[in-house]
Amino acid sequence: MKSFPFPSTKELTEFFNQQKNKKILVVSGNHSYKNSSADELLDKILSGYTVEYFFKEFAYPDSKELRKIISKVQSFSPDIILAVGGGSVIDYAKIANVFTDLKNLETNIINSSYNFKRKNSKLITIPTTAGSGAEVTSNAVIYIDNIKYSVEGEALKPDMFFLIPELVIKATNKIKSSAGFDAIAQALESLISKKSNLESVENAKESLKISLNNFIDFLNNPNDINTSAMCLAANLSGKAISISKTTAPHAISYPFTSLFNISHGHAVSLTLNKFLRFNFKNIEYSNCNFDLKERFKIMFDLTKTNNFESFDRFIKNLKQEANLEDEFSKLGIDIKQDYPKIISGVNVLRLSNNPIKLSKQDLKSILLNF
Repeated sequence: MKSFPFPSTKELTEFFNQQKNKKILVVSGNHSYKNSSADELLDKILSGYTVEYFFKEFAYPDSKELRKIISKVQSFSPDIILAVGGGSVIDYAKIANVFTDLKNLETNIINSSYNFKRKNSKLITIPTTAGSGAEVTSNAVIYIDNIKYSVEGEALKPDMFFLIPELVIKATNKIKSSAGFDAIAQALESLISKKSNLESVENAKESLKISLNNFIDFLNNPNDINTSAMCLAANLSGKAISISKTTAPHAISYPFTSLFNISHGHAVSLTLNKFLRFNFKNIEYSNCNFDLKERFKIMFDLTKTNNFESFDRFIKNLKQEANLEDEFSKLGIDIKQDYPKIISGVNVLRLSNNPIKLSKQDLKSILLNF
């Protein structure tokens, strides 16, 4: 039986035993902090410290709530920010730890007019979902007026992370399926991203070897082994996309979240097959410094499929087993009516990472016809 070693509650306790007389700001979800039992674990570990809390309420990271977190950081001046939660919580903490100018916050994010000189505090992250890998990436997502923006820079990368499976295993299956599929999609997209390199490919491959063998068991019969495995798979996928960045399925996922309240990983799953098919069909037009056919072969090998059609069925079956609804209409989306506002909310930067150049007409065709 393969083991998946990484920092545990023992290492977390030892770390905080060395942080006496430090002020700690805990950023977490309003419900996930208790539902994951993080409250029980951290109440013991942080007993005797000067601790304040911020519990987010928004479903996804929004600039209005980000302002409150930045204000909290400025008023409390913590030595350590401890982010305990999923990707949204960690993204909030990452951005709040580098921004100080509240007056021009939205303008600076929209125009990418920022130059982070230092972090406000030491940032420690504890993921309570096995999905985004946000604990190792140097970017974060924030929504301004329901439009998604990325904040990027090495200063955003957390100083330390602790993967603690017992905080992940109690999540609902809805959260587990969405987050777990996000890890799978990130690794698949990373393999064909124009910015990928040998290191990102190895991280993506290792992530997929683990996630594809454990994802469904993690949903149906969660235990320490498959939960630990999915935590590691998510972490590796985060390392992969930190180098390569994501591609079209992630770029177009954010409007599905902001407009229709579909969780992030589920939103990515809606178009993953469609864009992979587009890329494969147009492989002769690839604009990469690598052989795109070879990258698809890696996908086929990892999924034990022989061609794109069998690979496509494999991913569709995986989504079905994970109860990730794939039909727009059943999610309350009239795609013929809604595609213009979906396309208008796309992150163009992520589209540029796609191995085949995409036009808005391509996006329309992929959404409506594939």
